[in-house]
Amino acid sequence: MGARGYGRVGVRSLRWLLLGAAVFLGLVTAVSSASAAPLQVTWMPGFKAPGTPARLDKVGVLKIGPKRARNVLVLEPGTSAGSAYFVPLAKWIVAKTPGWQVWSVERRENLLEDQSVLNLAKTGKVSQIAAFDYYLGYLTDPTITTHFQPIADSTVGYARQWGLNVAVQDLRVVIKAARKLGGKVVLGGHSLGGAVVTAYAAWSFAGKPGADQLAGLVYDDGGSGFGPTTTTAAAARASLASLATSTPWLAFSGVPAPYLGLFSALGSTAALVAPNQPAIALGFSLLPAALKPPVPATNLGLFGYNVSPVSSKLSFAAQASVGVLNTSVTPAGWNGAGALTPIDRYANMLSGTGVNNADGSEWYFPMRLTIDTGAVDEGNANPAQQVLGVNATLGHKLPRSLRIYAFGAYGGAAILTAAQTLAKQSKIPASQLTLINRHGTYSHNDPAAAYPNNAFFSGLVPFLKRIAR
Repeated sequence: MGARGYGRVGVRSLRWLLLGAAVFLGLVTAVSSASAAPLQVTWMPGFKAPGTPARLDKVGVLKIGPKRARNVLVLEPGTSAGSAYFVPLAKWIVAKTPGWQVWSVERRENLLEDQSVLNLAKTGKVSQIAAFDYYLGYLTDPTITTHFQPIADSTVGYARQWGLNVAVQDLRVVIKAARKLGGKVVLGGHSLGGAVVTAYAAWSFAGKPGADQLAGLVYDDGGSGFGPTTTTAAAARASLASLATSTPWLAFSGVPAPYLGLFSALGSTAALVAPNQPAIALGFSLLPAALKPPVPATNLGLFGYNVSPVSSKLSFAAQASVGVLNTSVTPAGWNGAGALTPIDRYANMLSGTGVNNADGSEWYFPMRLTIDTGAVDEGNANPAQQVLGVNATLGHKLPRSLRIYAFGAYGGAAILTAAQTLAKQSKIPASQLTLINRHGTYSHNDPAAAYPNNAFFSGLVPFLKRIAR
């Protein structure tokens, strides 16, 4: 769409972008008001990025756990993921690890989101049709005049600079705040967030690696080298040249921003609050046939059909082992018997139920961050880093006392190998590493979502307890 922004999307464009996102389509219905006060993102002054308005130079965290706890596990979300993604896992962690808090990072781009009607939907203050019309219905119905306004690319050109330097400098603010509590700080990340973890650990802050301020690193099916890599200057220049004339935002799974985030929030909420109602999305004329279940389905059935590895046509990045479509009833519901991840738990992670002004996705994910993470290269200087302004050059000077936990799910052995390479460069003893490979049994989102049996969690708890000693 380029600098024109999105505005009203044509029918053919909408059909195309829906192709990668049916998993998230559904209709938000009224939600019962939660008895507990909703979680709130704590925003702090962030890095002053060139050209960025001061109101966006901020970084946020969702803080889970007792305020008196001095140790902090800081978690960096992956591509197109928001802070609420980690909330169920974070609550479980603090329940089993006394003395720890979990801070889930909310990156600055999420300040561009309009969460107003979603907030109302999650507290039962708007009807299902009102929520749908506000965010998506207006695209094909010109009579809807009060609706969501997508951010025009022409107004956010500065976001083309929101790469690793901005993310790492913002993360530095979070780490400093966590250290003020006086305990240990561990930095973890999922998927692309793992590459950010390595970048931060190896980043040169006045000649010292970021890991000097950390007690441990945690890799949840992510890390340097997991995904496309760019280490040549020519490749880096080509990426920047392409970015200069295109949208600042990543089209995740081919879906232009902000629609993947909208589909995620609306569809996951529908799966939670109206699981047994017929999925109205199946009657939506723009929904591609390839992403429809073979039979009529409920909201929960549609959601599950498109995230389960058994049936999903979407990227591995959307998948969790949630069960199978139950075609023995009409409309088809969901059979989660024996599933590694409870489907409502995964939907909760995406919807941000119980969280105000945030959900589990990023509606606008900076393409520059994707480009830059490809040059991390286990924290070793390379020509691409010089072109991109990436300063993750001290991957061979990490403190030998650093503990590292790496869990491979979809990424398998590659995740563990990257962690071992990082440790070997800095002569970190093998005894400091915890390595678990569940490739073939865990999907990409299972480490954060699986419950009550979760190999990632079972390895993480003793890892944190050892660090706290």
